[in-house]
Amino acid sequence: MEYDDKLVEDAVLALLAAFSFNDGNTWKGFDFEIMNRLHQQGLITDPVNRNKSIWLTEEGLERGRRIADRLFGLKTPPGNSSNPDA
Repeated sequence: MEYDDKLVEDAVLALLAAFSFNDGNTWKGFDFEIMNRLHQQGLITDPVNRNKSIWLTEEGLERGRRIADRLFGLKTPPGNSSNPDA
């Protein structure tokens, strides 16, 4: 099966952002070609090094979080509070 490269890049960027810490540091355990394309777009630091992690750029972190919210965010039905104490 063939996949839409843009959708795959969006999903990887969303996962990188969803699991980032320290305002953008994240582990880089994804496909090398996708990571290189995200770097070429200016969304992450260069993944070709000995480090086990990369940094998302400000743009990459913002875009990745928006995509992660859209793809993975919990949807709370209207009238239901996510705060059990409310």
